[in-house]
Amino acid sequence: MIKSELQIKPVEKELACEFIRTYHYSKIMPRLCRYFLGIYAKKRLLGVVELGWGTQPLQTIHKLFPHHSLKTTDYLEIGKMCFLPEMNETHYFGSMALSLLRKWLQSNTECLFLYTLADGIEGKCGYVYQASNFYYGGFFKTSVYRDKQTFEKIHPRSARILLEENAKWDGVQKRNWLTHEFCNYRGIEKINGRMFRYIYPLNPQAKNILAAYPIYQHRAYPKEKELIWEKRIAYRKYVRIPQPTFNKDAHNYNSQVVLHNQYKDS
Repeated sequence: MIKSELQIKPVEKELACEFIRTYHYSKIMPRLCRYFLGIYAKKRLLGVVELGWGTQPLQTIHKLFPHHSLKTTDYLEIGKMCFLPEMNETHYFGSMALSLLRKWLQSNTECLFLYTLADGIEGKCGYVYQASNFYYGGFFKTSVYRDKQTFEKIHPRSARILLEENAKWDGVQKRNWLTHEFCNYRGIEKINGRMFRYIYPLNPQAKNILAAYPIYQHRAYPKEKELIWEKRIAYRKYVRIPQPTFNKDAHNYNSQVVLHNQYKDS
């Protein structure tokens, strides 16, 4: 396959979501979606990219560039990106897709930056972004829950009902994180990992802004040795563990997956 055979264009939300929930390791869709783009070779859909923002868009851009008054409209985040399995096996299709994506953003938006995260909990440190010359901006710790019996991955955003149950169980008004005691009661583990930041400037103005922040660089990209996982064993006490595994087909807690499977079976 050569790059000239590929094109990127908007795709219907329903088709994009179906593709993502079929091929992406995480079936939960972001809430703040702006664009759904399909990557095609002739008429065959080879990949999908969802662009939007995380749960706190303004806070994110301010953290990335604290000395500049940037707005949420100044960046877009890759919320989901996935390809047909055979495309993943090429080891070059991801870079070609990202090149198309950047050109599409430059032609169709006024965004300054394309931002994304590599999910270290899933064993990803961002090789596709490194190969595409993204700037690396360090990492931060993140947490997920996992059902001990089914190995279902429970994102904190999907734990609202559990948090309400935890608060009632403890006799308090609200819980932001599930307590260790409640997790033991419900047979749930809390696992920590890392998220790796990557950003790409889309025009000269963005490059000038980026140059004012030495933290963003092309060198010292993270590798597998930077992937670290921990499991909570007591209140504020964690131990190192090997890379955790998750059952992508379990959906006792993730309602989006339940609705997706009901839709497929109907």
